[in-house]
Amino acid sequence: MYPIILQIGPFTIYSYGLLLALASFVSIFLLTQEGKKQGFKADILLDFCFWILVSGIIGARIFYILLNLHFFQENPKEILMLWHGGLVWFGGLIAAIIFGILFLKIKRQPILKTLDLICPYAALAQAIGRIGCFLNGCCFGRPLGFGIFFPVHQMKLFPAQLLSTFNLIIIFFILKLKQKKVSSEGEMLFFYLILISLERFILEFLRGDSPRIIWNLTIFQIFSLIILIVALYGKNFLHSRNPRQ
Repeated sequence: MYPIILQIGPFTIYSYGLLLALASFVSIFLLTQEGKKQGFKADILLDFCFWILVSGIIGARIFYILLNLHFFQENPKEILMLWHGGLVWFGGLIAAIIFGILFLKIKRQPILKTLDLICPYAALAQAIGRIGCFLNGCCFGRPLGFGIFFPVHQMKLFPAQLLSTFNLIIIFFILKLKQKKVSSEGEMLFFYLILISLERFILEFLRGDSPRIIWNLTIFQIFSLIILIVALYGKNFLHSRNPRQ
């Protein structure tokens, strides 16, 4: 669609990178404001956001490279060209959780309470980022006979990116409402994982950028099911410890 927003000589602003930056700024700003209300220290939250952002991007990129290894073996220079697109949310999620927990342990901060705090803003960041995917032309939908013409693909495709943005914004508001009614630490985290995995599993039926590998499901649907099962188990475990929820 519009992979390049502005170009003046060698200076180029890519829509994908711009939206990622915007997603990070908006989400971190809102997260720190909410964190202050809950008694978190702003400097620790900012450091935490920095490390999960960096680790998330690296993890998402590594996952994408592994899924497209043949391409990157032939085009190694593309590995660092993030502005061309190519991040996988599942890789980012795993890396961000691992490094986030390590950071919180080192800083002796409450792990589940902090992860609960960031969940709505993670969904919001992803929602904004999907607009970048739309402008870049990646994460596209299937050719269903109607949709939006994508010049990079030379065909009309279903705008799966925009539908994902809409879904994730709804999830953001649901999580914000849920945030006021949490009865135990970790509840928000598992609720977020349930919603986000269901959203991706269903959306994959309309996306056209992933091959079907087993049972007519994509690899991302399989990962979504794994995350959903883990999240449901975690939610039930919390409920068993707090039966009055």
